[in-house]
Amino acid sequence: MSEQENPVFAIEKIYIKDFSLEVPNAPQIFLERESPKVSIQLQSNAQGIGDGIFEVTLTTTVTSKIEEKTVFLVEVGQAGIFRVQNVPSENMDPLLSIACPNILFPYAREAVSDAVTRAGFAPVMLQPVNFEALYMSRLQQQQQAEAAGAAAGEATA
Repeated sequence: MSEQENPVFAIEKIYIKDFSLEVPNAPQIFLERESPKVSIQLQSNAQGIGDGIFEVTLTTTVTSKIEEKTVFLVEVGQAGIFRVQNVPSENMDPLLSIACPNILFPYAREAVSDAVTRAGFAPVMLQPVNFEALYMSRLQQQQQAEAAGAAAGEATA
C-alpha cells in the first residue's frame, strides 16, 4: 500500500470561533438565594473548506435560570480544522460527527467553566457526552422522517 492510499486524520487547528457570555440581571441576580436550573444544548456542524480540509464547530449553549429570570447564558463555538484524506466516503459523516466533536468537547467544557467562573458563579462542569449515541439518534430520526415522507407521498399518489 503506498503512502497516498493510507487514511489521514489530523488536527490542523483548534480555536474558539464564537463566544458569548451574558449576565442580563446583574447585579441583582447575585442576591438570589434560590438554586438555578441549568440547561445545556449541543450542536455540531461540519463543512469542507478545501481539498480534504474540514472545519467542525461544536456549539455549546449553557443557560441558567431562576424561574423565568436568566442568571447567565454562555455560548461557545469551539471549532477545529481537520485534515481528512483517503477515508472512504461512508466513514466521513461519522468521523466528522463523532470523532471531531469528541476532540473539541474538552476545549468547550473548559471555556464554559472558565467563563461562568469569571462571571462570578460556581463553575459549570459539563458531563461527558456520547456523540456516537447522538449521531445514531439523529440518523434514526432522519430515517423515520424519510419513511413518513415516503408514506405521505404514496398516500397522495
